[in-house]
Amino acid sequence: MSVERTLIHFPLDPASRQVRLALGEKKLPFTEQIERYWEHPERLAALNPSGLPPVLIEARGAIQTVVADSRAILEHLEERHPDYALLPDDAQGRAEARRLIAWFDRKFTDEVNGFLLHEKMEKRLLGLGAPELSALRRGRESLRQHLRMIEDLLTHRDWLAGGVLSLADLAAAAHLSVIDYMGEVPWEDFAATRHWYMRLKSRPSFRPLLADRFPGLPPAAHYDDLDF
Repeated sequence: MSVERTLIHFPLDPASRQVRLALGEKKLPFTEQIERYWEHPERLAALNPSGLPPVLIEARGAIQTVVADSRAILEHLEERHPDYALLPDDAQGRAEARRLIAWFDRKFTDEVNGFLLHEKMEKRLLGLGAPELSALRRGRESLRQHLRMIEDLLTHRDWLAGGVLSLADLAAAAHLSVIDYMGEVPWEDFAATRHWYMRLKSRPSFRPLLADRFPGLPPAAHYDDLDF
């Protein structure tokens, strides 16, 4: 029986982007429904009590499965579609991939997104005024620390969790891609990370992200350039 998928998301949400990349890598078609989550839409709250995207709805005939939160969706996709695995085969590799996913979803979110995305995106969407320079400086300093961590991993590995592309790479790329949309990633200082990101940008799963545009929030000039 065929499956009809609907992904409820916001284009510049890193969590939503992780799911979009995973669906693309697994070549699973889906319909998009974009929600302005900061406006607290009732439909989104009914599907996910947190009121946050992403939410994946899968319909098999009359049977409907609703999966909320990026981590739950990614694990669900791995369970239901193991033919194109996005976690390494070995236990140590899977543990490392999950560690890095948590790193970006928690530590990167708190230390980088909590400043750069809040000041440059969320404030504008919410009408909260101009960015605070001190907060931008703090976010930029933290971003460089995280980029140094990525750079160190890629000095010894082909991909972040080891020898194969994994959900760890998709998580990191999802977060960095939104920061890059804002023109905040100092790629020139991190050669290995830049090369890794260029490989990811060239994958078919990444093309929809590079086409994202949001009114009032134009991307950096190099955002969709594959050879930046």
